[in-house]
Amino acid sequence: MPSEGRCWETLKALRSSDKGRLCYYRDWLLRREDVLEECMSLPKLSSYSGWVVEHVLPHMQENQPLSETSPSSTSASALDQPSFVPKSPDASSAFSPASPATPNGTKEGLRLWQEEQERKVQALSEMASEQLKRFDEWKELKQHKEFQDLREVMEKSSREALGHQEKLKAEHRHRAKILNLKLREAEQQRVKQAEQERLRKEEGQIRLRALYALQEEMLQLSQQLDASEQHKALLKVDLAAFQTRGNQLCSLISGIIRASSESSYPTAESQAEAERALREMRDLLMNLGQEITRACEDKRRQDEEEAQVKLQEAQMQQGPEAHKEPPAPSQGPGGKQNEDLQVKVQDITMQWYQQLQDASMQCVLTFEGLTNSKDSQAKKIKMDLQKAATIPVSQISTIADCRSLVFMAGSKLKEIFDKIHSLLSGKPVQSGGRSVSVTLNPQGLDFVQYKLAEKFVKQGEEEVASHHEAAFPIAVVASGIWELHPRVGDLILAHLHKKCPYSVPFYPTFKEGMALEDYQRMLGYQVKDSKVEQQDNFLKRMSGMIRLYAAIIQLRWPYGNRQEIHPHGLNHGWRWLAQILNMEPLSDVTATLLFDFLEVCGNALMKQYQVQFWKMLILIKEDYFPRIEAITSSGQMGSFIRLKQFLEKCLQHKDIPVPKGFLTSSFWRS
Repeated sequence: MPSEGRCWETLKALRSSDKGRLCYYRDWLLRREDVLEECMSLPKLSSYSGWVVEHVLPHMQENQPLSETSPSSTSASALDQPSFVPKSPDASSAFSPASPATPNGTKEGLRLWQEEQERKVQALSEMASEQLKRFDEWKELKQHKEFQDLREVMEKSSREALGHQEKLKAEHRHRAKILNLKLREAEQQRVKQAEQERLRKEEGQIRLRALYALQEEMLQLSQQLDASEQHKALLKVDLAAFQTRGNQLCSLISGIIRASSESSYPTAESQAEAERALREMRDLLMNLGQEITRACEDKRRQDEEEAQVKLQEAQMQQGPEAHKEPPAPSQGPGGKQNEDLQVKVQDITMQWYQQLQDASMQCVLTFEGLTNSKDSQAKKIKMDLQKAATIPVSQISTIADCRSLVFMAGSKLKEIFDKIHSLLSGKPVQSGGRSVSVTLNPQGLDFVQYKLAEKFVKQGEEEVASHHEAAFPIAVVASGIWELHPRVGDLILAHLHKKCPYSVPFYPTFKEGMALEDYQRMLGYQVKDSKVEQQDNFLKRMSGMIRLYAAIIQLRWPYGNRQEIHPHGLNHGWRWLAQILNMEPLSDVTATLLFDFLEVCGNALMKQYQVQFWKMLILIKEDYFPRIEAITSSGQMGSFIRLKQFLEKCLQHKDIPVPKGFLTSSFWRS
């Protein structure tokens, strides 16, 4: 296009111009100091200035007349036209011949030119000086700025250093504080360990003295065991087994004391093991005493029968005149004949009692390895199993005591029952935040069954004795467990009979050679440090256990199989009542237990046996009351009067009230 051609021509023309031929430096800003130096340097005359003065100026003065202008204008124009200045010094030869000089004019022009140049130089110098000042100011500003930046950096570094130093100081103080805390903790731990060691030594000394006392009692019991050798002819069993076991127990407790002496002080486990050995020794003597008593009774009966036979033979030989009427029965209180009552229990009942005690002892021997184990893991399992068995039973009392305040009491009782049933069934249960199961040890089930039965009886001895209403929730759980796990029921009876022989009923007799304390324990009294418990406390405990027994025989677990019969029902209550009325009453004891039993179980027996039950109550009032009153002192009439008023009120209203605290159907819906 024509326009494009003109553009190229314009560019070529511009390139050929003076400005187009100038050299431009892109980095002149980087070289600003050199540029300023050239501007600020003083101007200098070039090497051609002399040639101009010598040749050009004179020639211009010679030609001045030819010009129509004035000299001043001519000189000015000559000065203003730099085109007359030759480009090269070689041109001086061309002008030298024809250049006449006028010195005055030349000198004046040169002076003027020089003055002009000096003014320009002065202006340039002043401009350069100002620029130098600006540059110095700019450089000083830059230095101040760099100095300020450096000072800020140093101050920042100083602050950081101070901060780091403060941080180090704080860390040092923190570490010193931690070290002081550790030192105080170490000192407290040392003091605590010293205190624990002191307490351990004191406890060890107490246990050692207790072991010596146990050994002394064990040796006394061993002497009693040896003294029974005189009854060897009466017994049908060999005494060697009793003596061998007695010697083993003596050796066991001696070994415990010897091992404890070697290890500085005895442990609680050693003391517990020695106490178990002593209890076994006592039971051994008690069993032996029972055997001796039974043998003596058999021997006495046999002697009486032989004497009777001999008397009859003698009468037969003497003839008919020798036969006389036997003496009339003695008259009891009220003018009625005093029929002979038994002092001891029936043989079949005694056999049942002995079977239960043998089963309980066999159960103890079964888990003896678990209780006597020194292994820490076995001890932990034993403790966990004992807690899992006993804690739920303890919780029943809480529900009983606060039944009116606790919602969902029936469901709570069911949860406790299910937990005990699961434990006995081998299922894992939660106890103390851990999972516990009888399968953790081969002897676990026997141990749990024994401890559970023991705990049920202990609740009757303590909780029911203080809170009569607690008998029913405890009894209904015990009855349900008894139905599903019969062995637990047998162990409950064994524990109950041992702690309360009147629940058999069984009146232990004093045996020849028996220590008084042992006989008191057989009667159910607690003997500690040769001190027998008060009669009121003894009756209170017996009352609690009888009330629990009376509640068990009439209650059934409501969620069980109703087609099954009660494992220990009301028929046993009728048997107990009939047998205790066939035995001579005991002062204060018989009246108390009869009242507790009838108050708890009388309503159920009345509904079950009806007319027969009322006949028995009339028999108690007319025949048994005089017997109790005859042996009761004036200071012990409280229990007798309470029983008498209760029976008279029942006979008057022809009804026995439902016991207080009885679990109704509404309780199980709560």
